[in-house]
Amino acid sequence: MDCCSLVRTLVNRYCAGEEDWVDSRTVYVGHREPPPGAEAYIPQRYPDNRIVSSKYTFWNFIPKNLFEQFRRIANFYFLIIFLVQLIIDTPTSPVTSGLPLFFVITVTAIKQGYEDWLRHKADNAMNQCPVHFVQHGRLVRKQSRKLRVGDIVMVKEDETFPCDLIFLSSSRVDGTCHVTTASLDGESSHKTHYAVQDTKGFHSEEDIDSLHATIECEQPQPDLYKFVGRINVYNDQNDPVVRSLGSENLLLRGATLKNTEKIFGVAIYTGMETKMALNYQSKSQKRSAVEKSMNVFLVVYLCILISKALINTVLKYVWQSEPSRDEPWYNRKTEAERQRNLFLRAFTDFLAFMVLFNYIIPVSMYVTVELQKFLGSYFLTWDEEMFDEEMGEGPLVNTSDLNEELGQVEYVFTDKTGTLTENNMEFKECCVEGHVCVPHAVCNGQVLPDASAIDMIDASPGASGREREELFFRALCLCHTIQVKDDDEVDGPQKSPDSGKRSAYISSSPDEVALVEGIQRFGFTYLRLKDNYMELLNRDNDIESLSFRFELLEILSFDSVRRRMSVIVKSAAGEIYLFCKGADSSIFPRVIEGKVDQIQSRVERNAVEGLRTLCVAYKTLIPEEYEGIRELLQDAKVALQDRDKKLAEAYEQIETDLVLLGATAVEDRLQEKAADTIEALQKAGIKVWVLTGDKMETAAATCYACKLFRRNTQLLEVTTKRLEEQSLHDVLFELSKTVLRSSASLTRDNFSGLSADMQDYGLIIDGAALSLIMKPREDGSSSNYRELFLDICRNCSAVLCCRMAPLQKAQIVKLIKLSKEHPITLAIGDGANDVSMILEAHVGIGVIGKEGRQAARNSDYAIPRFKHLKKMLLVHGHFYYIRISELVQYFFYKNVCFIFPQFLYQFFCGFSQQTLYDTAYLTLYNISFTSLPILLYSLMEQHVAMDMLKRDPALYRDIAKNALLRWRAFIYWTLLGLFDALVFFFGAYFMFENTTVTSNGQIMTSNTHMVRHLWVCLLCFWSAFRIKYFSKIFSRVTPSVCFVSRDAFSPSPTSVGAGSARRPCVSTWVTSPWISVPDRPPCQ
Repeated sequence: MDCCSLVRTLVNRYCAGEEDWVDSRTVYVGHREPPPGAEAYIPQRYPDNRIVSSKYTFWNFIPKNLFEQFRRIANFYFLIIFLVQLIIDTPTSPVTSGLPLFFVITVTAIKQGYEDWLRHKADNAMNQCPVHFVQHGRLVRKQSRKLRVGDIVMVKEDETFPCDLIFLSSSRVDGTCHVTTASLDGESSHKTHYAVQDTKGFHSEEDIDSLHATIECEQPQPDLYKFVGRINVYNDQNDPVVRSLGSENLLLRGATLKNTEKIFGVAIYTGMETKMALNYQSKSQKRSAVEKSMNVFLVVYLCILISKALINTVLKYVWQSEPSRDEPWYNRKTEAERQRNLFLRAFTDFLAFMVLFNYIIPVSMYVTVELQKFLGSYFLTWDEEMFDEEMGEGPLVNTSDLNEELGQVEYVFTDKTGTLTENNMEFKECCVEGHVCVPHAVCNGQVLPDASAIDMIDASPGASGREREELFFRALCLCHTIQVKDDDEVDGPQKSPDSGKRSAYISSSPDEVALVEGIQRFGFTYLRLKDNYMELLNRDNDIESLSFRFELLEILSFDSVRRRMSVIVKSAAGEIYLFCKGADSSIFPRVIEGKVDQIQSRVERNAVEGLRTLCVAYKTLIPEEYEGIRELLQDAKVALQDRDKKLAEAYEQIETDLVLLGATAVEDRLQEKAADTIEALQKAGIKVWVLTGDKMETAAATCYACKLFRRNTQLLEVTTKRLEEQSLHDVLFELSKTVLRSSASLTRDNFSGLSADMQDYGLIIDGAALSLIMKPREDGSSSNYRELFLDICRNCSAVLCCRMAPLQKAQIVKLIKLSKEHPITLAIGDGANDVSMILEAHVGIGVIGKEGRQAARNSDYAIPRFKHLKKMLLVHGHFYYIRISELVQYFFYKNVCFIFPQFLYQFFCGFSQQTLYDTAYLTLYNISFTSLPILLYSLMEQHVAMDMLKRDPALYRDIAKNALLRWRAFIYWTLLGLFDALVFFFGAYFMFENTTVTSNGQIMTSNTHMVRHLWVCLLCFWSAFRIKYFSKIFSRVTPSVCFVSRDAFSPSPTSVGAGSARRPCVSTWVTSPWISVPDRPPCQ
């Protein structure tokens, strides 16, 4: 190794900031050093291939689990109370706080420990799987955990890839392989990956072991669909051959090899650095409004607790300030207590009162709430009405923390394609050189299948027109990424591009399949891609003709920003073409020739009818021009830094000066009951926004079809076309005056959606206009336009955002979410371009559709169809919110009923910190006696019939804006608890007044008190009936009566003497300064 080159490399990397080392790694294939004179060999350390999904180990389970559990405020609070009980002399046993805390901590630890044990078991099974390595020209079998970065691995058919591999070679001659990624993204379709061009000929272990190459790639990152790298293959020449590496060359851990005998690959990411492992990391946790209210209420009750302790401490010393009451006979002080500092005594008494009243904080509330959410989520997954027979899928719950949030949604942001529509494209027509072609001819009112027709808008095309028409169909046959697979390789319905062989078109985009299938009816059939040649079948069924074989030179891939894709092909005659197809807004500005006006007119007409349109253009390249393009693309492809940006810039330079050929129109039918669902959501007071990348006319037609816009809806536009005529400032102020003037004079009907007298407004905005609104102004004040835009949106019944990029969808959701009203938002979509807004919204719902399962994987909930959103929100969401809110309010109510009598009792026992309840009642009250009934209630309660909720969506408005957990409801429940606590305490007090306790414990009373006793019983019954009527929980009025200890009101042989401070007899009731009765001698 050259010492100078090593020093030079280190200086470049650590001092000069060389591009290649930033966020990149170098992998030596087969651990072979580069040849002399090449880059210096610098070994790097990477993790092994062990997967660790477990959270704990045998040694750190107890401390780590305890630390995590005591990070919760409630658990930490009860730990402090328990320690106070151990340190000072408190009125209750430490068991009363320690046992419930121990129960909660233990149950949680057992649950988490069992789950982690299952993870350990799964990890061990995965890490010990056998893997075939290539070492010294032969296969060696080892455990998966021993695999290292740089090892060459062989994987056989139906085996899963043990780590992330760069695809080197395959048993297939063309160097391809098919994989399924169902365990990664849920997609069951076969995907094709490609071996490196210079290594795909290495088919044996000896050949692959002789490979001398290095790989430079980006550091691990979790995006499954992105990879940037390059490979340097060293041959006999001095300069290595450099090839770019992309996601098509990367085989991910967890994917399965299909329809390929074997492949060879080099390990690039191992263990916890694989993309699958990086996707284990949980997303940022969302918190519901109920959970936030619950935490605020806990703080309020903690303040009440401190206030009670302060009041009792002050009153105790006020009462004992008189010498005659300094040392009551039942609580005599020791000499040591007499000598203690006054402030220290007062602080100790304050802590004692805190311990005495601490049960006002519900220790088991968090556990009960989590259990209720977890069990309640099964009602959603078990709902048979939300099961889709065609797909064989039902709703999925990825997190149960947001169940109640489904009942609080105020804004729904939905994608259009695949969410509101079927995403099942059907080719309708194409326009070539102004002539409209449809796939069926109509004769005497009957459709003639398998025939082509020309709509007589213009005259029939001449010779040049026929040439352009053939070029147009050829462009559609070539400009795509479709793969043709045999019937034994594909699950699902079969298509037949060739009558001699059953096969299917497979593509990530349904539009491409619809176009290629549609042009078959015009006599042009795409057959296959073989040896980098695309084969077509012409109108004469001439398969062997070389004129229909095109060499595929370059693919300029589609992306949501450019909204177009291109291919560069070479015909058998040596002509080089660039074919481009994309949205009209991205094609027309790049066209310099063609019948633009006629085609644009037809595109606009189809868009108004709700059809999806694409434009097709081309240009001819001379060999010298193509060489320049190839070099430009090669430089961009091998870049490790900013590759996407450089490719985008290269595409911008290449896709210019195009000749417009024509346009296509496909239909995407509306999903079943999508219109009914949107109508029901609007009646429920939910505003629905459609965020789509389609053009305005197409999206508007869909919005009319799904009843988002109505016939009387006045559409307001903030589009690029309008902004060319007026400034953004003028447009926004004009629209603001229009909607605000209307909203000031008219009202909205709360039960039937829009009033018949009210002008209904709908807003349409495109991505370019939104960018101007969100862009900071020169003076730095960007909020003015945003607030004006929000004011307009608030007064519109529906909003359509078209031409939206994925990040712009997330910006819209964030803009509404952070507005001054802080509404609860829900985003629903089916594709990868919807993931950003799904993650941004309070609740994210993925539709299990045809664009993969990225949206479903990243969502909080997943449903098969958009129509299921109606029942999910209006029924399940309504029930979830009602149940959890009453559960939370009940927990606070029952603890007020339980503890306030304890507070009142201190006025009758001289503030001696005497407990009113037995230790067993204090211990089991929260964790057993009162938790189980409310848990069952919160799982089963249906205050309104399910059919009624579906028939009357307006009932959803009754619980909007956290109605049952507002301050008014919280104060009502608290006052209700205080009132019932007074009934319980004084009812029991009067019942035991002037009573005699016999030796067997029976209570004897005189008839003169029967009326009073009857009145108390009636009062208690009335209170119970009223509470039952309010919340349908009869059981919650009984615990405080049942758990009042008889020892507090009856004499006991153990209550005599100095040790009687904790169990006074009846005489303690008359030592209070609030009852003027002479002191009695101690009970005998």
